[in-house]
Amino acid sequence: MTTTAPERSTPTVREAERGDLLAVYRIEESSFDQPWPFTAFQGYLGERGFLVAEDSTVVGYVVADIIDSHGRDLGHIKDLAVREPCRNGGIGTRLLTRALAILETEGVDSVKLEVRKGNENALSLYRTHSFEHRRTLPEYYSDGEDALVLVRHL
Repeated sequence: MTTTAPERSTPTVREAERGDLLAVYRIEESSFDQPWPFTAFQGYLGERGFLVAEDSTVVGYVVADIIDSHGRDLGHIKDLAVREPCRNGGIGTRLLTRALAILETEGVDSVKLEVRKGNENALSLYRTHSFEHRRTLPEYYSDGEDALVLVRHL
C-alpha cells in the first residue's frame, strides 16, 4: 500500500480584517529585526492594498498603497511577509501579484519598494516580478544596512 503526502492547499488572498491583526503582527515580529508597531497595521485596515493570505490561519500579508511622487501617483509595496514554515511555497508571489493588480486598477503605472540589500529571498521574489534596482539608500536601516529601492512599471 502506498500513501501520498497530502497536497498543500492554496491559501485564499483577501482584504485584511480586524481579526487578522494579531496574526499579521506575529508574522511581522518573527520576520523583521525592526518590526512595524501593531498600530501601523491598524491604520491600514480598510485599505484595498492590505491583504492577507489565509489557509486555516493567516500565513502571510502585504501592505500596498499609493503615494505622491512629484505630482504623480506611485504604487508602494510597504511590507510583505510570509510565516516561516510557509515560505517558498508561492504565497509571497500570490500576495504580490494581487497587490500589483490592485495598484494597477487604481491607475498607477509604476510601483516601488525598499528591501534590505542582504535579503536574498525577497530580492529573488521581486526580481522574478520584474522589479529593477533604481538606487541604494545607504544605512537606511537602524543597524546600518543599506536598502535597495526597486521599481517596476505596470
